[in-house]
Amino acid sequence: MRAISRVTMACAGAALFLGCVSAPAVSQSKDDGKRVLVFSRTAAFRHDSIPEGIAAVKQLGESGGFAVDTTEDPGAFTGENLRRYDAVVFLSTTGDVLDDAQQRAFEGYIHDGGAYVGIHAAADTEYDWAFYGGLAGAYFRNHPAIQQATVDVEDRAHPATEGLARTWDRTDEWYNYRSNPRERAHVLASLDESSYTGGTMNGDHPIAWCQNYQGGRAFYTGGGHTKESYTEPAFRRHLLGGIRWAIGDAQADCRPENGYRPLFDGTAASLDGWQQAGPGSFTLSPDGTLTSSGGLGLLWYARQNFGSYSLKLDWKTAGDDNSGVFVGFPPSDDPWSAVDKGYEIQIDATDVPEKTTGAVYGFQSAHLKKRDRALNPPGEWNTYEIRVQGERLRVWLNGVKINDFTNTDPARSLTDGHIGLQNHGADDQVSFRDVRIKELPVKGN
Repeated sequence: MRAISRVTMACAGAALFLGCVSAPAVSQSKDDGKRVLVFSRTAAFRHDSIPEGIAAVKQLGESGGFAVDTTEDPGAFTGENLRRYDAVVFLSTTGDVLDDAQQRAFEGYIHDGGAYVGIHAAADTEYDWAFYGGLAGAYFRNHPAIQQATVDVEDRAHPATEGLARTWDRTDEWYNYRSNPRERAHVLASLDESSYTGGTMNGDHPIAWCQNYQGGRAFYTGGGHTKESYTEPAFRRHLLGGIRWAIGDAQADCRPENGYRPLFDGTAASLDGWQQAGPGSFTLSPDGTLTSSGGLGLLWYARQNFGSYSLKLDWKTAGDDNSGVFVGFPPSDDPWSAVDKGYEIQIDATDVPEKTTGAVYGFQSAHLKKRDRALNPPGEWNTYEIRVQGERLRVWLNGVKINDFTNTDPARSLTDGHIGLQNHGADDQVSFRDVRIKELPVKGN
């Protein structure tokens, strides 16, 4: 948590709603926990949905457990004042809204671990400030008329998008951007340009993304032009999830992700290459989630073996449940073959260190402090990256490296094997989504 002290500032009249002129921020009464500053100054076009956006963020703060201050005074951007906040929300700001000293203060705030949330016209802001352009991820170019479009949800583990279906139909003003942020940021959702008119990004049109940026966190969503957006339940959940991630109340992997192909994408057809070994099973739900039952068994990918790769997948537990991801094992209808000849990356909240979440089961514990900081609790999604190159196996949890293991057992080899998802037993229910892989050179970092 960034906030150290809480100072309540007040001003009179209409400025209580739109932001103080004579003081840096309008403060709610909460004095403990996380605190967010909503900044809505405009130096160019002004969106008439800003009051609705302010009201929505305040309501989300009430339900989400964080306090919300509001301002349109750039004087709030001092190092001392910004240290009070866990995130700063740029709500449809436009034009040049900060002077050089205020920009330097905000840069320092991000470098010290602060967070940025950009909503809609936040991308139409500070075109001559390179730091801000990188933080926001992309600048606004133009937009067609307000209309319905289909949003393709690319990441369903991030708290901003985990509650959404794979496609999301909604009405808004859909921005075209001057550049594509995909190489620099982690794209959460993109527009299907065939579903509406006026998209100009050649079929790859990110509309929401996140990134770790120069020491801080940054989340941006292109939605939020219309007043109706801020009463739309799905958009409010999307916005709340982005803020929760920004202030550190939820964890996610926001590293850029490119070049992966799906092994399981949530459809029944994508299970064609998988086989169940041993008792128990996995159930596929309509939302594309696989959930384990019974066991001890293993759902393994039989179509191909792998030797050097990055494997990513999303998982969550219902409670104190047991499962794992197996790598480096030979093909077999016996799940114990994977146990005896491969390696398991464990999922289990309460076992001993070498047999708990993030461990190479029975061989090497995860870095427990890093693991604990990166881990989302039961009921929330987590993302593993399991990277195998040669006999080296590394594990990232929600973007944080928590294990680095090298195989020295002559009876096992990571250089050629299969991958699988464990169903551990009758009392264990662990869910998986979006298993994807990228093959890598044998040697690398």
